[in-house]
Amino acid sequence: MKDKIVDMAYEVASVLVSSIIIIAIIFTFAFRLVGVSGHSMDTTLSHGDWLLVTTTYTEPKYGDIVVIAQPTYFKEPLIKRVIAVGGQTVDIDNETGTVYVDSKALDEPYISTPTTNPTVSQIDFPVVVPYGYLFCMGDNRNNSTDSRSSLVGFIDERYILGKALKRVVPFGKWNIY
Repeated sequence: MKDKIVDMAYEVASVLVSSIIIIAIIFTFAFRLVGVSGHSMDTTLSHGDWLLVTTTYTEPKYGDIVVIAQPTYFKEPLIKRVIAVGGQTVDIDNETGTVYVDSKALDEPYISTPTTNPTVSQIDFPVVVPYGYLFCMGDNRNNSTDSRSSLVGFIDERYILGKALKRVVPFGKWNIY
């Protein structure tokens, strides 16, 4: 009887250790959990939300929500939406709140308010995004320090930690796109 208990304890411990190792490998090489800090992505994401982020992200495109580890004034990762990639031209009409990429107005149902606050921007538009870089903005356009600011600027693609896939907290509000 004692041998059966020892064997069962060994089996349970083996399963637990194997599970922990597998989870650690998955979350090290494929996914991460990242918390949202601040209100620059309101109402898409809220302060305190937690996101599942893929770390195997290689091809940034318009509309992706990305986690950025580029050294900035904030000294912490940023979560922003990709607006344009290298070689594209970005222009913002602060009177109408319209953002243009390559002279085409973006359809932005995700923004909380139109992009009408010219004091947020510290660059002159239109601007061409250098190759290997991204132009990213928060969805709460008038309360977001992003690529329009000299504190952040263009985002070097090498500093993208990954693409947000799903919201895991709060439970039940999974979709972010």
